[in-house]
Amino acid sequence: MIIKTILAAFTAVTMLSACTGAPSGSSADSTQGAESTAGTADSASVSSPIEKITSEVEKLTEEITAGTSDSTKNDTAEETEMSQDVKYIALTFDDGPNATTTNDVIDKLEKYDIVASFFLIGNNINDESAKAVKRAYDLGCEINNHSRTHSNMTELSAEDIRAEFEYTDEKVYEITGEHTKFFRPPYISVHQIVFDNIDVPFIAGIGANDWEDRVTAEMRAKMILKQAKDGDIILLHDAEGNSMTVEALDTIIPELQKQGYKFVTVTELFKIKGIEPDMEKVYTNVLQKNMYN
Repeated sequence: MIIKTILAAFTAVTMLSACTGAPSGSSADSTQGAESTAGTADSASVSSPIEKITSEVEKLTEEITAGTSDSTKNDTAEETEMSQDVKYIALTFDDGPNATTTNDVIDKLEKYDIVASFFLIGNNINDESAKAVKRAYDLGCEINNHSRTHSNMTELSAEDIRAEFEYTDEKVYEITGEHTKFFRPPYISVHQIVFDNIDVPFIAGIGANDWEDRVTAEMRAKMILKQAKDGDIILLHDAEGNSMTVEALDTIIPELQKQGYKFVTVTELFKIKGIEPDMEKVYTNVLQKNMYN
């Protein structure tokens, strides 16, 4: 089946290219454009797998765009029938907080009685958006770190890397009374200096290019459902105005629940699976053996 043969390739690309952009109007607009992982020699190893499997991903995108999803429906039906045991997955959101879309996402979490993990940009935290952060925290969600300015960490000095992390960490502590437990590097761009200067585990995730307006709510849902497996971390965006991701949640959440998945925070996912996070991996699935997958 198509999805079985190209799943690994697509997961690698969506993880490596995560956060390369955001919906217009978000704080990450100024950082959109070409893959930022190409900025340094140290990060070349991050971007090089993309060149090898671009054609595979393009085929998957064309399939979704064309609506040729018969094989997907069959896959989903088979997986649903086989879902006898509980599977665990973590839903995460980048590029908030804000007073609009972040609250819309939380509305969906309340609707389906689930939790998620939010990775915040520090400069987006203000008096109004902090209320959404506290609301998510009080619901049982986990609040994590996505840097202060959404800068490519591989282009910063060690001092600036620490400052990016610490600013957002302190802002979150002021709101929740807890420090951030995980870091999602912007653009999933890392090298050894980044690992050496941030003392929490790094998180990526399976994605759906949901910062791009051309990717419809239906396409976003299909891409996530095609990739999802036990132990995965789903990477979506709650940047202001990203209404299509909010809409896609009404497909993603109930369908995964139907397939036997339970939604937990990132911390809970590691604990349930009995995994002690490796400080020099970037996790898409907590059970992964390699650095990125």
